Amino acid sequence: MNLNNSWARILALATAWGFLLFEGCALKMGKQPRQEIEPLYSAHSPEFRQAAGSLLGPDFVPDNNITTLVNGNQIFPAMLGAIRSAKHSINFETYTFWDGEIAHQFTEALAERAQAGVKVNAILDAQGTQKMGRQNLARLRNAGVEVVKYHSVLWPDPRRYNNRSHRKLLIVDGKIAFTGGAGIADLWTGNADSPQHWRDNHYKITGPVVAQLQATFAINWLKTHGGVLHGANYFPPLANTGPYLAQAIRSGAHNESLDLMYLLAIASAQKTLRIENAYFLPDDLMRKELTEAAKRGVKVEIVVPGKKIDQKLVRLASRRHWPELIRAGIRIFEYQPTMVHVKLMVVDDIFVSVGSGNFDNRSVRLNDEANLDVLDRNFAAQQTRLFENDKRNSREVTPDELRGLPRRGEGHSVDYQR
Repeated sequence: MNLNNSWARILALATAWGFLLFEGCALKMGKQPRQEIEPLYSAHSPEFRQAAGSLLGPDFVPDNNITTLVNGNQIFPAMLGAIRSAKHSINFETYTFWDGEIAHQFTEALAERAQAGVKVNAILDAQGTQKMGRQNLARLRNAGVEVVKYHSVLWPDPRRYNNRSHRKLLIVDGKIAFTGGAGIADLWTGNADSPQHWRDNHYKITGPVVAQLQATFAINWLKTHGGVLHGANYFPPLANTGPYLAQAIRSGAHNESLDLMYLLAIASAQKTLRIENAYFLPDDLMRKELTEAAKRGVKVEIVVPGKKIDQKLVRLASRRHWPELIRAGIRIFEYQPTMVHVKLMVVDDIFVSVGSGNFDNRSVRLNDEANLDVLDRNFAAQQTRLFENDKRNSREVTPDELRGLPRRGEGHSVDYQR
């Protein structure tokens, strides 16, 4: 028997099984927005702020400070420094935690604080942390860290199996929060300077919106652990620390806030729409919203991974929809130096959404996600500079190279995440 053919059959079966689980669950997880959202107002308008605040969850709150951390060289020292400074509580939720040097550093920092009397709670996704290493898990638990694994991969109900916590949250003393795209693995270390070091953004947040991020963690803690996190150690008074207007949105299998946010943001775009995302697989409605935005004159630009991507099938599945997007005037760029794992949307140089959410059905229908939305020109300008720099390190996709791809509706669905 040909070994390559055997592995190909195994991969095909695994992909098919994942797709069946995904589709079966998606049908049972509740209604999604299924009609195009009419572009009634711009992202600059009070109406947009009111709609986003009312429909997506907690309203925007002012006076926050948000520091952008670029790649592991900035991300991990800031997170580890915050952990080591903790005096009362640490809440940590992640999808990816893989054994390695950076995992050892996080394990030791969390364990040391727990042994010092700080209350340390961790929600680790059971699927994404399968490679975290038994020693790291034992070290955390022996030190007194309260660890819960989110949804066992052995659970017989496929609806539960497919609902992963894909969030990347760290909240220290209820006053400092982090969110973004980075998982805890050596792939995120360095400065995107080789294929072994990924390109990503993460964000350090202080101010009133931290309470919303803390509540996002606390709801999943109640769901998985049964405990209620409250009091001054988790929700202290929060000082005004900066100029930014922000809201934290949470999304999950029974909460379609991420999907609705994407649709509202696209519908509100009047001049520019910039999307950078590691796994860009928008569904029919999302693609229609994007093409309609381009047709009404919005400059739509999208940065995605190129050949250096950890999920080759995702790239293949995504590319089969690109001809219709490019024909509508949308420009697509493939990042060249390494895997780009950024999750970023900038609308009309004022509205920004960052966090854990991918631009795909898994994130908007099944996974628990957490994003931070910001309404601020200066913050949008910061993120636009990062986007433009990544675009300069990308290659624009041309219509000619897409000829011969399967037509819309053909091809394979895939199951993946990071």
